Amino acid sequence: METPTLSPSPPCVMGASTPRTSAAGTAPTWTPSTRACWTSTSRSSAPSPCPTSTSTPASSVGNTSRRAAEPPRVPQPAHAQVLLPARQLRDHRLLPRGHHGLRVPPQYVLKPTFTAQHIAHLDKQAKLSRAYDGTTYLPGIVGLNNIKANDYANAVLQALSNVPPLRNYFLEEENYRRIQRPPGDIMFLLVQRFGELMRKLWNPRNFKAHVSPHEMLQAVVLCSKKNFQITKQGDGVEFLSWFLNALHAALGGTKRKKKTIVTDVFQGSMRIFTKKLPHPDLPAEEKAQLLQNSEYQERMVESTFLYLTLDLPTAPLYKDEKEQLIIPQVPLFSILAKFNGSTEKEYKTYKENFLKRFQLTRLPPYLIFCIKRFTKNNFFVEKNPTIVNFPITNVDLREYLSEEVQAAHSHTTYDLIANIVHDGKPSEGSYRIHVLHHGTGKWYELQDLQVTDILPQMITLSEAYIQIWKRREEDETNQQQGA
Repeated sequence: METPTLSPSPPCVMGASTPRTSAAGTAPTWTPSTRACWTSTSRSSAPSPCPTSTSTPASSVGNTSRRAAEPPRVPQPAHAQVLLPARQLRDHRLLPRGHHGLRVPPQYVLKPTFTAQHIAHLDKQAKLSRAYDGTTYLPGIVGLNNIKANDYANAVLQALSNVPPLRNYFLEEENYRRIQRPPGDIMFLLVQRFGELMRKLWNPRNFKAHVSPHEMLQAVVLCSKKNFQITKQGDGVEFLSWFLNALHAALGGTKRKKKTIVTDVFQGSMRIFTKKLPHPDLPAEEKAQLLQNSEYQERMVESTFLYLTLDLPTAPLYKDEKEQLIIPQVPLFSILAKFNGSTEKEYKTYKENFLKRFQLTRLPPYLIFCIKRFTKNNFFVEKNPTIVNFPITNVDLREYLSEEVQAAHSHTTYDLIANIVHDGKPSEGSYRIHVLHHGTGKWYELQDLQVTDILPQMITLSEAYIQIWKRREEDETNQQQGA
């Protein structure tokens, strides 16, 4: 007897024909419609055919013995599942498997949620997650699609997603859901989309090992009034500055009084000393007289900051054959001297010149450095290729604080957690980012969809543009000393 042929088909339809038998009287052959009528109602029960119409197939007319032939009983595995309707079957197949092989609910995959317990263990988790397409990834170390020319925004968003207190705040939607905004205010869309992106980047059960930032970037284009676009390369520092201030304002923050998670994480303070200079073409006697006026006396103001701008020394304009192969380098602490309270720098405007010096008075939990690589003039943008030599860990900034506030800062040592790099020409270059995964202690390089691990020694060789440093707390300092 020949083995019956079975084939997959849509669910059973009432009135389908019964199995046909061949003229030679061999075993019945099951058509696709009759095969679909077979289900396993339980793990122990045998399969039984679905009800069919009483019509007699043409092949069995005048042959009652053939018509009475019973279908073969095909053994079913113990874990056989009931066939689902077409729509449910499609949704069922799309869902990735979670722990123990169970299907993950679709609402979690499309709109993941995080409990306080889960968030508390994110930075301690070193286990790889498996996406539905079979690829493995570390939650948080996830690539972002470069739709056309939005890699500048991707790098900044990935850097901010690896700042734990900022990330934790946006992983729980309840933290900002009840914030009241004026009617017609579109800026809160920025908060909602950023929260959705954070939850997708840290989702341990994604469809794929990368995420599309399209909705987030649409909100950026809308809220920035097209100052930052998807189809046109932008500047990473300008985008970071706008995004942090816009996020702060959308959360209900103000310049002076009301704080938000943005200012709690990144805001520090400094004293700015400013002294007006006489015009350089004036005679020496007239300059001396002007310097006696109150207008030319040094003034001090208190100011807050979300990031510090570090100025690079001017790159040499002309090089000989030997110098062409030498890339200028500068230590990080040399360009940090701008904030030691004594280093003066001249700033020129269209009409007036000023001498300024800066003194830090408060260090934030997370400190952002923006290295000024680009100089704009009326004709073009010039890039300074100087390499900044910096350590990955153990950067002590106590000497840049004023003496009276040093005692109030018990912790002034910082470790690098994110490093954004700009490669190539100013208008044609690309962005990539190095991030530290707190759970594994390893560094990874992300450039759009590409994610690779990288040695810490290689990070210092790049043209760093934006850096985020984390201040060590008491327990972390003890761990470092023990190591």
